[in-house]
Amino acid sequence: RQSMAPRREKKKSALKDVVTREYTINLHKRIHGVGFKRRAPRAMTEIRKFAERMMGTPDVRLDTRLNKFVWSQGVRNVPFRVRVRLARKRNEDEDSAHKLYTLVSYVPCAEFKGKQTINVEAE
Repeated sequence: RQSMAPRREKKKSALKDVVTREYTINLHKRIHGVGFKRRAPRAMTEIRKFAERMMGTPDVRLDTRLNKFVWSQGVRNVPFRVRVRLARKRNEDEDSAHKLYTLVSYVPCAEFKGKQTINVEAE
């Protein structure tokens, strides 16, 4: 039985491309209602989930500067927002399960108002 809709050509997946973008993550709404001793660890988990969702790669690597920033005010007073740079890169390791990985790095930012998601040109 065939459907009446015309067959579409397969588009090349954009997930194959290497790309770098800057995002603002609202950590406040993502750790709302989490107990004090779990807040910073949950924030790191949420950043990882955000990167996985935005870049479509299960392999996500977090920068140490980002970790230091999230933990800078202690385990329970996590910053409300964080500006991050997500870089989808090719995996050099040949025997790895995934062809691409995402590197999440911290972008220092004094003011979050008016900031939008931007594509960063490759250096």
